[in-house]
Amino acid sequence: MTELKRTPLYPLYADYPDARCIDFGGWELPVQFSGIQKEHDAVRQQAGLFDVSHMGEFRVTGKFAEDFLQKMTTNDVSKLTDGQAQYSLMCYPDGGVVDDLLVYRITADQYMLVVNASNIDKDYEWLREHLVGDVLLENISNELALIALQGPNAVAVMNALGSYPEASELQPFHFASDVSVAGVKTLVSRTGYTGEDGFELYVLADQARDVWNALIAAGELFGLVPAGLGARDTLRFEARLPLYGQELSKTITPLEAGVGFFVKLTKEHFVGRNALLAQKTNGVPRKLVGIEMIDRGIPRTHYPVYADDKLIGEVTTGTQSPTLKRNLGLALIDAGYAELGTELWVEIRGKRLKAEVVKTPFYKRMPKE
Repeated sequence: MTELKRTPLYPLYADYPDARCIDFGGWELPVQFSGIQKEHDAVRQQAGLFDVSHMGEFRVTGKFAEDFLQKMTTNDVSKLTDGQAQYSLMCYPDGGVVDDLLVYRITADQYMLVVNASNIDKDYEWLREHLVGDVLLENISNELALIALQGPNAVAVMNALGSYPEASELQPFHFASDVSVAGVKTLVSRTGYTGEDGFELYVLADQARDVWNALIAAGELFGLVPAGLGARDTLRFEARLPLYGQELSKTITPLEAGVGFFVKLTKEHFVGRNALLAQKTNGVPRKLVGIEMIDRGIPRTHYPVYADDKLIGEVTTGTQSPTLKRNLGLALIDAGYAELGTELWVEIRGKRLKAEVVKTPFYKRMPKE
């Protein structure tokens, strides 16, 4: 039996008697610290703190680093300036997704990529196989820990810590490389995976516990709680943010998944461009849609979806929304049935129950007045 990997923050889980860990892609990670509903509500209303140190980080450096990333990713890396981050995807030649990722431009010849934990080895090999020119690729995942602070009180928590007095000045999808957090040198970014405001803190692995404890202490007055994978999944689902292996995969293209905005077909060349251009021109055969159950039942991953008495797709993610208290799902279905209001049937434990196509995202943060 393969031993599960643990993050640098794993020893701190023992401080929470209700914490429950699961095997998540070979990592022993907390699905909850105090309860998924409680943690979900805290992020929507106050703030939550996530250990996401299982995510992978690569350093890409060299004279042709930008050219290399332009070839390997779907978004336009040339639009980035120093201190700016970008959501993007890597695709296979047939348009299927290798992974979705974040690209951080540190300087013109130095970038950091943040990739999904289950794809670290695969992504590294994919990139390494395509290296050209003066480009150095390094897997620095084991050197770093990653902590995500999310929720409407995230700025207040950072300010209370006194580490980044201008936290509110950091624009979305920007970062600062040399921030002192509890005396620890930290890269702080503002991206997020919950539908709420927040920050990501990248620190050296052996200093992560100091940063975590400082954030927990500073956040006590602002309702901050540690949050696990369960709440992370329900939060990103409500905001219609994709999860690799469910909404994105080697058999699901970015256009089918509804993230075509991050595919810049005006770029001259990137891996997968020809297939995606053809799909854009001819129309996608499948679309990812939001569904709501009309009959009583909760749609779950891989449940079959029917229309006109034929199988048209399957649920990719589904649950009872903790925020909205509605039974909702995302489903990849034949494009001809994707119009809002279309009646569908989801097979749940051998019975077909009525649902309909609804607008997404299910939840959208209201801007502060």
